[in-house]
Amino acid sequence: MKTYHTSQGTLTVTPGAFAPYGAMALHQGINFAVSSSSATGAWLVLFKRGDWDPFVEIPFSAETMKTGDVYHMFVEGVAAETIEYGFRFDGPNQPSKGHRFDRDKILMDPYAREVTGRTQWRQQQYEGNGYPLRSAIPTETFDWEGDRPLNLPFKDLIIYEMHVRSFTAHPSAGVEHGGTYAGLIEKIPYLQTLGVNCVELMPVQEFDEFESTFSNPETGERLLQYWGYGTTAFFSPKISFAAQQNTNALHEFKQMVKSLHSAGIEVILDVVFNHTAEGSEQGHTISFRGIDNKTWYLLNENGEYLNYSGTGNSLNCNHPVVARMIVDCLRFWVTEYHIDGFRFDLASILTRGQDGAPLASPPVVEAIAKDPVLANTKLIAEAWDAAGLYQVGSFPNYKRWSEWNGRYRDNLRRFVRGDQGQTGGMVQQILGSPDLYKKSHGSAVASINFITSHDGFTLRDLYSYNGKHNLINGEDNRDGANDNNSWNSGTEGETDDPDIRRLRLQLAKNGTAILLLSRGVPMLQMGDELWHTKYGNNNTWGQDNDLNWVNWESLHEDEGAEMFRFTQLMIAFRKNYAALRREHYPGEAFQQQDRNEADIVWHGVNPYHPDWAWHSHTLAFSFLCYPIRIGDSFVTPTIYVAMNMHWQDHNFNLPQLAENYCWYELANTGRPSPHDIHEVGQGVLLESQNKVLVAARSLVILVGRTDQI
Repeated sequence: MKTYHTSQGTLTVTPGAFAPYGAMALHQGINFAVSSSSATGAWLVLFKRGDWDPFVEIPFSAETMKTGDVYHMFVEGVAAETIEYGFRFDGPNQPSKGHRFDRDKILMDPYAREVTGRTQWRQQQYEGNGYPLRSAIPTETFDWEGDRPLNLPFKDLIIYEMHVRSFTAHPSAGVEHGGTYAGLIEKIPYLQTLGVNCVELMPVQEFDEFESTFSNPETGERLLQYWGYGTTAFFSPKISFAAQQNTNALHEFKQMVKSLHSAGIEVILDVVFNHTAEGSEQGHTISFRGIDNKTWYLLNENGEYLNYSGTGNSLNCNHPVVARMIVDCLRFWVTEYHIDGFRFDLASILTRGQDGAPLASPPVVEAIAKDPVLANTKLIAEAWDAAGLYQVGSFPNYKRWSEWNGRYRDNLRRFVRGDQGQTGGMVQQILGSPDLYKKSHGSAVASINFITSHDGFTLRDLYSYNGKHNLINGEDNRDGANDNNSWNSGTEGETDDPDIRRLRLQLAKNGTAILLLSRGVPMLQMGDELWHTKYGNNNTWGQDNDLNWVNWESLHEDEGAEMFRFTQLMIAFRKNYAALRREHYPGEAFQQQDRNEADIVWHGVNPYHPDWAWHSHTLAFSFLCYPIRIGDSFVTPTIYVAMNMHWQDHNFNLPQLAENYCWYELANTGRPSPHDIHEVGQGVLLESQNKVLVAARSLVILVGRTDQI
């Protein structure tokens, strides 16, 4: 036991406990624990909240305060809510051997549950210090009022990928605190009206928006790390995304989750365990690098960072210390913040061993899949990395992991664009990609289907630009994907030509309809339903402006309102028909002899005769839905979808319905709004019950029903 007399009172220090890692507030003080395999010395540094200089630095005794590689101490006489803290570590500074210790650096706790120093967005509160990030200990309680993760069936999800700040930062959002968790809460009724039941939040783990060194070459304005893919603290929400600062920000985040759950909406976090904000050899030392660089990062034989993330470093995810942190972190977000699931950015890095080579059975991926606390948590992998490791369909899933299906995205884009050789692939995509997941996962929910995401063109830009226009990102247009499978519909960029504008909307509706008709789990990108444009910029990672912000005025403009209505009604259609959300894979239905037993039947312009030719641009399918009770009897509607991505009109001959059933047109993207889609249970009786004209580059959905439904 040792006593320290400080400006904040007398502190009594004892060895404490080696677990749990981080800082734990107890009845009479705080226990601190942190590990380093190569340090020669360590100190705890304590600050009064908001003060520039520390009021005490306490060394960890190697004899009494170190168990194995874990440094630990208990400090009595200090209140958690009054302090900030950090660590100093001493040891060899030998980069060629993987060591980058610096006794002069005050380092953030890898397990910090709150971060101070940058509590207001775009405001550097500590002048003269580029990275004034400190650890803090939240102590206040939150009344969840019985809230728990919702555990909605995965097959029923309709995911809405969104950025917290971008959702309400635009003045047109009309919320009290734009760009915040509180602002998102105010917009929950919009999400309900749209019909989504799951939001996937782009990174909200603490990051530093000032990390970027790039500038807009046109204006000279400094670009930000706006999207958040550069984590500084994995256990803390982004404080400056809150209207209320410091500990109140944590309450605001919890209130957001609680409010979304009350509205029946799950919350998935986009987590970035593939790299950190410390960057390359030229980057900043914030935490991990100064504590135990050789443990936390993948290094080559010269001590240089292996850069599989494209950002300068890659976490050593399958080292036991790092793997433990990742699992601890996921557990923390599920238990402390009631998070329903996680999407793992560049998840293929999680499969790399300590030499960088992919592992067949990566320990951290298996540990996450089999962890009992995470047993009901949804797990989604972005199954590739920036170094070319592409694992879509082969990511080790342990029957638990789903994947962003990049092949679905690419195939659908090419099909809607009118490319040849796409119909066979679209069969697989519509079925939930059994060619990728039937053997390895056994369920269509393995496939997260999407057309667009934050990383790439918006849906509007997908049909407005042949190439990317990223000069304002400050990288001479080298950044962002070059192969977008896009089409400008006849002219590059914005236009007043009514025919081109109509065609662009029609193509977008085609893609949206196919997405919501496909088995698997559909994901929409925020703003696509409002016809948002980024003017051809397909990598707006640094843009804190209208390129990323949702313009809510679009909801009341002709094209935005039209796209919103179509998306909303397609979501409602998917929700109404359980057959669209089946998890199982059917057999090769189009080869079955008995059509009545087929789960799904494929057609071409003639019933039961799909055209698999390379030059084919037409595809149709039908299936029986589950019986619907009408009074004392049950009726079984049939859904028929005809897709004509050819540049010429085609008549599709229709399969015959059961007696007393008729075909009703529910959607036709070749028609102007509001005739392009109808509410569930409505629709227009087909004039001819034997055929339907499907206009060039359009899609038709028919429902075969009695006049009772």
